[in-house]
Amino acid sequence: MTAPVLTWLYVPGDRPPVVTKALAAGADVVVVDLEDAVAPDRKDYAREATAELLSEPQPVPVHVRVNALDGPLAAADLAALAALPGLSGLRLPKVTSPEQVAGVAAATGGPPLYALLETALGVERAYAIAAAHPSLRGIALGEADLRADLGVRGDPGLDWSRSRVVVAARAAGLAPPSQTVHPDTRDLEGLAASCAHGRALGFLGRAAIHPRQLPIIERAYLPTERELEEAETIVKAATAQPGALALPDGRFVDAAVVATAQRTLSLARRPALS
Repeated sequence: MTAPVLTWLYVPGDRPPVVTKALAAGADVVVVDLEDAVAPDRKDYAREATAELLSEPQPVPVHVRVNALDGPLAAADLAALAALPGLSGLRLPKVTSPEQVAGVAAATGGPPLYALLETALGVERAYAIAAAHPSLRGIALGEADLRADLGVRGDPGLDWSRSRVVVAARAAGLAPPSQTVHPDTRDLEGLAASCAHGRALGFLGRAAIHPRQLPIIERAYLPTERELEEAETIVKAATAQPGALALPDGRFVDAAVVATAQRTLSLARRPALS
């Protein structure tokens, strides 16, 4: 079983030395950003630098967030990067329709795609986008843009959209979505609290914008000792007696509960960051 991805570290595509450091920071996936993190006059340089990086395989998976699909730069990004041996995935910003995903899949020949839903329309069409094409491996929110689009001021105002994306991913057979970035890189307590809330909503893992955020995200999403003990008890009982059963403490266990316990144990097998 492939280890679940918990950390996605974003890094600007026009800063190759920073990208090099990010590759050694311990993230599960490094996301080279050609969109929001790059100034307009450095877009071409960012694309060229990223193409040079991805001309050979990298020590960790590298995804690239291309420029907006409805703008003039995305086609050049896709043409330059999609076939390179070091590319592990493409992150598509501001997706609003399944046709956009299918179009990118047809144009690029099948690298793994991840759709970012950053508008009300994207969230409203979450399931259709999640089920748009076999090359699509995940969906996630872009909360800064979504917050502006909805006019939401308080964080709770995004919880409906968060739950909708979690449900859409599950319904389409995708992995649980990761949380969006926590923009204050020094607010580690706030990051931990936000991760706990996201985990309760059904998210798995989180995007980061600084290496110091990575251990906080991992600790928030890795199971606790109590959760591991409960999962081991459930899996052991189900192995000894297949089918629905009651544990000695009175809890009823069925196939769905066993599957959840198995996912918990799979998370525990991955090495944590120090």
